[in-house]
Amino acid sequence: MIRRTPRDWAGRALADVLGRAAATRTETGDRFPLYADPGTGRWTTTGRGAWTGGFWAGLLWLRARHTGDAADREAAAACTARLADWVEADTATRGLILWYGTVLATGDPGARALRTRAAGAALAALDPELGLVPWGSAFGGPRLLARVDGVPGMVALLAAGGPEGERAAASHLHRHLDLCLGAGGRTAPAWEFDPRAGWRAYEEPPAGWSRGSAWLLLAVADARHRPGVARAAPGRLEAAAERLADGWTRPCTPLVPPADEARPAGPLDTSAAAIAAVALLKLAAVPGCRAAPAYAYRAASILERLVGEHLTRGMLLDGCYDAGKGIAVRHELVWGDFFLALGLAALTGLADVREI
Repeated sequence: MIRRTPRDWAGRALADVLGRAAATRTETGDRFPLYADPGTGRWTTTGRGAWTGGFWAGLLWLRARHTGDAADREAAAACTARLADWVEADTATRGLILWYGTVLATGDPGARALRTRAAGAALAALDPELGLVPWGSAFGGPRLLARVDGVPGMVALLAAGGPEGERAAASHLHRHLDLCLGAGGRTAPAWEFDPRAGWRAYEEPPAGWSRGSAWLLLAVADARHRPGVARAAPGRLEAAAERLADGWTRPCTPLVPPADEARPAGPLDTSAAAIAAVALLKLAAVPGCRAAPAYAYRAASILERLVGEHLTRGMLLDGCYDAGKGIAVRHELVWGDFFLALGLAALTGLADVREI
């Protein structure tokens, strides 16, 4: 019996996902893909990229790295430049947009300058009383929220601002851990601050949201690779990583979770699985990580399941944008494609997750 190595199946799948990115670029032009219909493959797009624009730019940078083609690199650089308006936007998702949209742009001076500007703006947005960068008003709703999807990317972006930024990144992360990490690694995804009553749980996204624990695990993994951030409380970060990782690695845990754990027969969320796989690969690469083999094995198992059962013509299907509102519940999601591609790139040696 001939056993396939990760480089065999992962390399073919990565080529398919990045080939799909080229087709998406042709279809969408200067607009940003958000989610695609599972039947037709047609994308719903946005003009400015919303909170997902950095993942599209990051996917294009992965394609440029894969092909080595100057035209692919130019397309990625142009996409990243279109993210500049988000530097001053009032949103903690600037971390998702401006970290992932620039970090893969090795050697690109425009992306490096944009990341530097974004790090400074994020640091200026830190609320010293709350100890974090608030969720913000850019997408409507209450401004003074702490949400788990405002932590990944933001930790790395703040830390790029030097020692002061590293201290801000640690504060931002630990305040979210204070609020969002519950017993047994269960995640409370969002909290609202009331000046009179303090912090109280917010109803959206709901508890049991699959991406909640994945995003928080990714943020902790990011911090563990940044000594200036981790030194604030290394023991706590290690314990948080173990608690969150346990939710993705314990026996009988599905490789691809339901979008809402309260609806086990409801839609799956392949994007949550892809995020978690990258986070586990990051944790496995932390020096001295005791569970590194188990994390790496589980990450590869998740990625292989995504490729084997949910990838069609380079489209990662069965992603769920919003289960509660019934929006794009079995679709291709641009961030799902990005994290799948990043995980595959790590397995094949195209990218080093420790640096991303």
